[in-house]
Amino acid sequence: MIKVNDIHKRFGEAEVLKGISTSFEPGKTNLIIGQSGAGKTVFLKSLLGLHTPEEGTIIYNGQINTEMTIEDKRDFRQELGMVFQGSALFDSLNVEENVMFPLKMFKKESKEEMLERVNFVLKRVDLENSNKKFPAELSGGMQKRVAIARAIVMNPKYLFCDEPNSGLDPSTSILIDNLIKEITQEYQITTVINTHDMNSVMEIGDKIVFLKDGLKAWEGSSKEIFKTDNQTVVDFVYSSNLFKKVREAYLNEQ
Repeated sequence: MIKVNDIHKRFGEAEVLKGISTSFEPGKTNLIIGQSGAGKTVFLKSLLGLHTPEEGTIIYNGQINTEMTIEDKRDFRQELGMVFQGSALFDSLNVEENVMFPLKMFKKESKEEMLERVNFVLKRVDLENSNKKFPAELSGGMQKRVAIARAIVMNPKYLFCDEPNSGLDPSTSILIDNLIKEITQEYQITTVINTHDMNSVMEIGDKIVFLKDGLKAWEGSSKEIFKTDNQTVVDFVYSSNLFKKVREAYLNEQ
């Protein structure tokens, strides 16, 4: 679990995060949404430890960020996986080498042990027998699955995803969403996803945190977002006619 208590983050005179408090539970897909400039990326980077808030605390399974030693931070890095917006695969490395990269950095295991783990996670993301292919030979969806395999190869407690569906067609986006949700539940990972994809919000949003101007403007589940009377959320989420109709149909059934 991650607990966020009243965090503030500034860059010079600009206060980007203005006192956000929330929590993210393991085994659930936790989504961060909001307009560009709302503070989503800074919030995600703060959770990752890439930014240090000037005020407030972030608690990871009882461990407070401000009390972490250098050794604690090193251990924490081994407990998190990250799926970047553009997959961020190494073009010069094949699939097997890309997925094995974190193991070679952090684990003192034999090549055989590492390869066994690599093959296990590749099978889990339905990429068996793709070990020797290079990123340029893969579709966008396959690249994203390799990125997910690399993110979970260390068996992390925390999984962070930055726009995992960016650049993917709708059907592939659904596959990636379902894969992330399945892995989250299967391994009881605390998963946090930064997204603009409203389909993701509706389909896998166990918890949704809506940011506006550096503040938490709303939070709830995908079911609760259908019923909310928070006009700021309604204007953002239901800006398209399709989602307006879906919401109206849902409310009419209640």
